[in-house]
Parts: sequence; C-alpha cells; structure tokens
Amino acid sequence: MGQKVHPYAFRLGVNRDWLARWYAEKNYTRFLLDDIRLRKIVEEKCSGGAVARLEIERPGDEVYLTIYSARPGILIGRGGQNVEALKSELEKVSGDKIRLTIREVEHPELEASLVAQSIAERIEERIPFRRAMKQAAFRTLQAGAKGIKITCGGRLGGVEIARSETLHQGQMPLHKLRANIDYGFAEAHTIMGRIGIKVWIYKGDIMPEVKERSATAKTGEVSQDA
Repeated sequence: MGQKVHPYAFRLGVNRDWLARWYAEKNYTRFLLDDIRLRKIVEEKCSGGAVARLEIERPGDEVYLTIYSARPGILIGRGGQNVEALKSELEKVSGDKIRLTIREVEHPELEASLVAQSIAERIEERIPFRRAMKQAAFRTLQAGAKGIKITCGGRLGGVEIARSETLHQGQMPLHKLRANIDYGFAEAHTIMGRIGIKVWIYKGDIMPEVKERSATAKTGEVSQDA
C-alpha cells in the first residue's frame, strides 16, 4: 500500500510558506476554528471568482485576509459592493476586524487549484473527461510548466463501477524537496455522482541562495633585524 504525502505539506519550511501565519498559546483552538469558518465562507461566496488560495495573518487584534483570484473583477463588483458584503459577513462570523485584500493571479494555467476547477466545470458541462484533461494539460505546458499530472476518479463516463484515470505529461519529481510542485483538488458534481480531480504541476526547482564567502587572505608580517 502506497503512502500518499501532500506535496504542499511535504515542503513546508523548505520552499513553501504556511497559508495561515499566526501564533497563539491561549486562543489556538478558537483561531483555528475561525480560520476554517472563514475559508468555508470564502469558498461558498467566491465560487465564481476562480479563487486560487487564501492567506490568513493575525497581527494583533486584526485579521488580514489575502485572496488570490484569477477573476478579481467579479469579487470586487461594481464600486466594491461585493467586497464590502463579503467583508461584513466575515467580520460577523469571526467577531474581529478584518482587512481584506484581493490580488490577481497572473498565470492561472500554472495554479493547480484553478486547473482542477476548470476541469471540474468542463466535466459538469458534459464534456468528455479525457478531452478536458488533455486540453488542461496542453494549456499548462504551453504556459511554461515542466510537467503536469492529472487524476480523475469516480463514475467516469457514467459507468456503474467507479475507477480512476491518470494523465501524466512532462516531469514530476515528487521526491525532490527543492522541486516547486503545486497541488490542487476539486470536485465535479454530475448526475451520476461526484468526480474528484487532483492536479500536480511541476514548475521547476527552487535552488537555495548561495552565500558568497569573502576570501580574505591573512598575510603575516615578517620583521627582519638588520
């Protein structure tokens, strides 16, 4: 039986940073539950905004939320109406003052979560899953990725017995810690049930910064008595 390790958690502290950056000794459980509630609300309310990830910071008594989206205009709305409505609802659930920031994702084809969401949307539109997987892989490799791996599992094609199929193109070194691998998961809700989509994208290696050593030669002075 193979042991599955999340590519993101496997590289935390090496070339990945935490999505929730805060520290607490007394109120740890409350902050953790607040983070789960905030992520659920953003996932529900911003379903059409192509949200790639959500970062949470807690400096002091405020909560800083940064939403990375491929469609920031939909999240912002006319005159910022959608942002204000989302902010007020998040503050109502959390009870703390929230500072909301929306940033645009420059290359959505290189975000594994967005690729998985696009495949799920196409499967829900009754497009054949193999075609959706091949088209998504082609766009990702054209955008500059070095490799991609896509796995779809469920009642594919409406068959009675669930199965999984995998598409693998390019390189995918899951064992290398310095490999910059993005992982995403999404579900397609079809008439026959749910279909799970997992996406791995290999963007290259992140090499550690080499500190230049200053080569200073120590010269000793020799005194000669005349």
